[in-house]
Amino acid sequence: MKIKIFIILLLFTWSNIFAQSIPYLKKQGTATQLIVNEKPYLILGGELGNSVAADTIKLKTVFPQLKAMNLNTVLAPVYWELIEPKEDTFDFALVDVLIREARKENLKLVLLWFGSWKNSMSCYAPSWIKTDRKRFPYVEKSDGKPVEIMTVFSEENLKADKKAYIALMQHIKNIDGKENTVIIMQVENEIGMIPEAREYGKITDKYFKNNVPSELINYMKTNREDLQPHLSEKWASSGYAEKGNWETLFGNDTYTDEIFQAWYFARYVNEIAQAGKSVYNLPVFVNAALNTRDRKPGAYPSGGPLAHLLDIWRAGAPSIDFISPDIYDPPFDYWCRQYAAKENPLFIPETLRGNHTAARAFYAFGEYDAMGFCPFAIELTDNPSEESLQKSYELLDQLSPLLTSVQGENETKGCWLHSENLRDTVELGDYIFYISHDYTLGWSPGSKDAKENWPETGALIIRLTDNEFIVAGTGVVIRPEPKKQSEKSAAGILSCDRGKFENGIWIPIQRLNGDETHQGRHIRIPAGDFDIQRFSLYKY
Repeated sequence: MKIKIFIILLLFTWSNIFAQSIPYLKKQGTATQLIVNEKPYLILGGELGNSVAADTIKLKTVFPQLKAMNLNTVLAPVYWELIEPKEDTFDFALVDVLIREARKENLKLVLLWFGSWKNSMSCYAPSWIKTDRKRFPYVEKSDGKPVEIMTVFSEENLKADKKAYIALMQHIKNIDGKENTVIIMQVENEIGMIPEAREYGKITDKYFKNNVPSELINYMKTNREDLQPHLSEKWASSGYAEKGNWETLFGNDTYTDEIFQAWYFARYVNEIAQAGKSVYNLPVFVNAALNTRDRKPGAYPSGGPLAHLLDIWRAGAPSIDFISPDIYDPPFDYWCRQYAAKENPLFIPETLRGNHTAARAFYAFGEYDAMGFCPFAIELTDNPSEESLQKSYELLDQLSPLLTSVQGENETKGCWLHSENLRDTVELGDYIFYISHDYTLGWSPGSKDAKENWPETGALIIRLTDNEFIVAGTGVVIRPEPKKQSEKSAAGILSCDRGKFENGIWIPIQRLNGDETHQGRHIRIPAGDFDIQRFSLYKY
């Protein structure tokens, strides 16, 4: 009897260990962290171009290249048309190759489900979906013409996508449930209606004339004082009515059409995410193609998980763990703020790749406790070891244990400098830091170039103690002052060392003083250099 009880307890213990090994999200202070193998994990990533993951020969060269760029995570699409080429016949060969090649380089994967929608369209739906218009209907425009977008108002569309996604998650669990190579899933890609703000047709119009679902109304009532301004203003137009159809509650315009479409997009995606989690409970997110350049609904992928529709998506898709922006258009800092709101962790799954990217990574992690940062088409490089992002990721990898230990505790700040913003001011602990672009000194190489040609620079600062700080970045000059100033107070640099972290332990390499600190006037990392410096301050 004792032996039987011991075996039961042993099995229970091992089942708990296995359950805990699945990556999950955890709150720390105001931050949300991704936990992988029971440790906080920062995604220093990059996303593959859309068709790269379909080239099994190229993948064998791509993963070593990405490892040389100091990535720890690769975002890779998986394609419905190749996973289920015939209905109920599944082929996961490409998924297996991705996982195998990632493991060879000790890289993690975020898999992107290109299912019903990719950049609004249904281009990755299998041929048996595309050629059966009666069973799997497309969207209708207001003039009755179809668009190659699977409608959300079809149970057959939803059932087919959900079935394929469940099969994918079951396969990932079977082959990766212990190793945890795959750490997050993205459901669909840049969802949105185009070229109109919503769908039309008999079935859709009936839904539009129905009362707004009680789940959304209850969410708005509960969160009325904290709704996104756009939704709050639309609802206020009806005097915060609690019953009626979409136009009754939100008015008669294309923005109401978009809210309607967003709700049903969210409900559709929620069912898929929920079904996948029931099989293998990995964290799940959706990404957004942003509504930039003052475009109106219909001119951008409307109804997707956009900044002004976050409340609709939270209410309609509670199984989605976080919502992420694909940041290509300016202003970068604006979009970071919009998505690092209401306890939504900032994760950037796509952003423009280039020399500017390295500085933006420091800013995202330092200012917004970002979960991850991932430029798009990351494989497009001939010299991975020379990429500026490689240098940023090298420093961020060293800092990862320290950064994750203080995330959410208001102990970090970030700065991002460019031709339209050459100076910044941040407060951290008892000090104010006046930060300027390295070229503003005047003697730096390149400072005589036209300002619009100055490189983007940036850094993050971490407070260690009341008077000790870490700065990591490129092209910044930092002048400290006491936060509580008087006519007879100033801040001095007690010491400044350039160094590195090894296994979380600081190793000083070079004491900086004299010309390197302008005789004690500032902390400096020159443009083109990528460094970590530890400095101590004092007040006099």
